[in-house]
Amino acid sequence: MAKNNKKYIFITGGVVSSLGKGLASASIAALLERRGIKVNLLKMDPYINVDPGTMSPTQHGEVFVTDDGAETDLDLGHYERFTSLTLTKTSNFTTGRVYLQVIENEREGKYLGKTVQVVPHITDEIKRRIHLATQEADLLLGEIGGTVGDIESLPFLEAIRQFAGDVGKENVLFIHLVLIPYISAAGELKSKPAQHSVKELREIGLYPDIILCRSDREIDKSILEKISLFCNVSKHNVFHSIDVDTIYKVPLEFHKQGFDEKITELLGMWTGRPSIQDLEKVVYNYENPLRKIRIGIVGKYTELIESYKSLDEAMRHAAIANQVKLQNIYIDAEDLENKDEVEKILSNVHGILVPGGFGQRGTEGKILAVKYARENKIPFFGICLGMQLAMIEFARNIAGIKDANSEEFTQDGSLIVHYMKGQSKDGVKGGTMRLGAYNCHLVDGTNVKRIYGDANISERHRHRLEVNNDYLNKLKEAGIVVSGINKDLNLVEVIELPDHPHFIGCQYHPEFKSKPFCPHPLFYSFIKSADQLAVSKENEERL
Repeated sequence: MAKNNKKYIFITGGVVSSLGKGLASASIAALLERRGIKVNLLKMDPYINVDPGTMSPTQHGEVFVTDDGAETDLDLGHYERFTSLTLTKTSNFTTGRVYLQVIENEREGKYLGKTVQVVPHITDEIKRRIHLATQEADLLLGEIGGTVGDIESLPFLEAIRQFAGDVGKENVLFIHLVLIPYISAAGELKSKPAQHSVKELREIGLYPDIILCRSDREIDKSILEKISLFCNVSKHNVFHSIDVDTIYKVPLEFHKQGFDEKITELLGMWTGRPSIQDLEKVVYNYENPLRKIRIGIVGKYTELIESYKSLDEAMRHAAIANQVKLQNIYIDAEDLENKDEVEKILSNVHGILVPGGFGQRGTEGKILAVKYARENKIPFFGICLGMQLAMIEFARNIAGIKDANSEEFTQDGSLIVHYMKGQSKDGVKGGTMRLGAYNCHLVDGTNVKRIYGDANISERHRHRLEVNNDYLNKLKEAGIVVSGINKDLNLVEVIELPDHPHFIGCQYHPEFKSKPFCPHPLFYSFIKSADQLAVSKENEERL
């Protein structure tokens, strides 16, 4: 076997799902990258959907989009936010994707008439994709979704067991994340579920090198030592991850425990100490805000905040950079459809944001929110559908196009927004949108050009509908400014209103490219404008 110089870390979870494996993976990667190691990350999802693109946000959370147009798991957002990486379609795959490829291979005769089985064909395809994700890196962190014991994750666990044998166990590290629950009736933390989880992992041939213990409170040293003893893992290899008030403290908390140093020691990767000043600056600004601002986010997936995960984080990045404390107020758009409620609900916010989404439900409430922001000079930011609804509101109330609407909602009236060429609401839904990075040219003299400080930008898209150019001249004559266009496709990308503190809409999703130590300029500008309104209101109250 040829010498293998690459290193691999596989992270599994036990006891319950949603423990934060993605956040742990991102935090570890943040520290290792800051030690000078070239890292990459991979999320392996056991569900049978080919990708999360057609899954309801309330079922699975946000769909994260990469530059190359892949619709992926929201954990890839954590990976990109905590590191300098720009991930691709090779950074996330599902059971559905694996089985689809294996079936296609079988149909093409690539297995030479053999019986196709989970072992070796499914596990071989998983291993192939792991190698593919490692090509440009020295170290790969691979996260397996779900929980040990799930029937869906068994092929992935078997694949990484085999993988360690293929590349040499000295090049592979297994980290197992477990919950240490607090039992109120007993008044103490319990380690037994974690012990059983490790036992189940060992029964299928995986032996964790490191155990990471999650809890909502401090874990006594005796419990960590008990886990070490019963799980046959050195006490120096048992770490804890306690709830913190901001996720951007997690890498620093890991570093304090020597977690990253232990990883490099076990893998034989000797490096200097990580440069973490940028993360420390983020935490300092978070802990020392100058003011508090309230942003009204008018959407229809408000019952699950993870539906807007990247959006939520991008807002926090901008708030941290502006050194303000952010209170996101999620407003169900349907609550605004009663016009009498609009003033009562929105009068107390310093900014209004209408995010992307699909479907007609709640859109009239969102349009009323746009109108309120425009008329009352409240900083406004519309993203994707939010920009389209801003165009419709302007068309109806300023440009005199009273029946302005979107083809997504109706075939009648003046369709200010329509489907892209070749698209319709009846088409195949999976992976058929304008997805991924597209270029945009910003017009000289516009507010958006000033915010970006550049004429040519690239941003990520996820949508089927566009502004209808047939109505563009009439809208421009009424006063709307098209400040960004895609020259290749002749499409509207960004709009703004003059004589307004901050009224910007963009067709793309800027939240996908924001990082805590490098906030996206549009979010930074929006939060800055909201902060200025907050200061103005404070001064008025003093008078």
